[in-house]
Amino acid sequence: MLDENVSAATIFFFILYGITGVVPFIAAVYLLLRRGNAIVPGVTPPVRLRYWAASFLLVAALAHVWWILFYIYSRDLRSVTYLVIVTVDFVGMVTTIVGTMFSMLQDRRRPIWPAFVAMIPFMVLGVFHVLYPDGSFLDIGIAYNLVLYVLFFIYMVFAVRRYGQWLNDNYADLEDKKVWLSQLVSLGYVLVFILYVLVDTNFNFIFLLHIAELIFFCLLVWRVDTLPGLTAFPSQDEGECSSPEEISPAVISPADHSTDETNDSPLVRKGVGSETLDQIERLLEDHCVATQLYLQHDLTVQQLAQTIGTNRNYLSQYFSGQDITYNSYINDLRIKHFVNLYQEAVAAGKPVVAQQLARESGYRSYSTFSLAFKQRTGKSLTVWMRDEAQ
Repeated sequence: MLDENVSAATIFFFILYGITGVVPFIAAVYLLLRRGNAIVPGVTPPVRLRYWAASFLLVAALAHVWWILFYIYSRDLRSVTYLVIVTVDFVGMVTTIVGTMFSMLQDRRRPIWPAFVAMIPFMVLGVFHVLYPDGSFLDIGIAYNLVLYVLFFIYMVFAVRRYGQWLNDNYADLEDKKVWLSQLVSLGYVLVFILYVLVDTNFNFIFLLHIAELIFFCLLVWRVDTLPGLTAFPSQDEGECSSPEEISPAVISPADHSTDETNDSPLVRKGVGSETLDQIERLLEDHCVATQLYLQHDLTVQQLAQTIGTNRNYLSQYFSGQDITYNSYINDLRIKHFVNLYQEAVAAGKPVVAQQLARESGYRSYSTFSLAFKQRTGKSLTVWMRDEAQ
């Protein structure tokens, strides 16, 4: 028998509230302590991302604790205690989610300190809320935070797009290039925050908020564990020169060394000339195409540049001059290799196993191969094989 003063809806709410507090805590412990990946064993996420995501989840779990304590012991929305809780809640949430989202974008390290600076007006408004309870300063502060979240989401739209371009320019067979998943996480958090701001005493609305929280926590952990860490390779801000004057010559003929060894050649002063680009093309033919280096799994543009004896900036300029990306260059060679293997197998009367030929062509993921094949030929593999058989 339930106490007549406690409704079933209230009991269910506290159960759901407890679940939404325990789940992020368990998820945070998992991200901090588990060395392996329980969701996708073959993927090693960035350590920095795991730490930031765990920090956010811990803040979310603790928020459930201090809010329920406030509900039990105070409920005074004009008290200093309420101001402290709201401030810690918003500042902790904002900074840790910004750190988490930025860590998902591995093209460069973005500073987190602007998130702290952006919260200063909110904290000032909170102080005014305590000093002048009837001034609606807290409502203004919440509206200010909502604007910040929307602006952050807009920023993430462009940042994620840039990250996707960076992946295509540097990684040929990365299995998880689904950058839109990072965008989905940021959108999910904005939606949860909007629900949080709009929540009232309506139990149906409160239930919706906590269910949305659970979905978001699960989505975040899943995205963290499915995102391969790329920090071992140079990023746009690390290991890459920004101007020709900062670049040592990559491919220089003996005549280029005739003056001195200071690397002050015309190629360095004026950038990459046509002769150097022609040399890069020959080096690619000799050390990538002829040796079938493109069949190496996870071959990056940095590794390719080092192998052929040039630097990354020159190689990137070469691909830009050909109006292609590193990704399309490697995939083009691999698809040609697949076609040759297929035709040889058919001519020899051997059974054709597309998955095996795809692996022999440099692809670990058959789905990545299928997408690259269709992009290059304009046909799915099934349609292409059918046309070849005719």
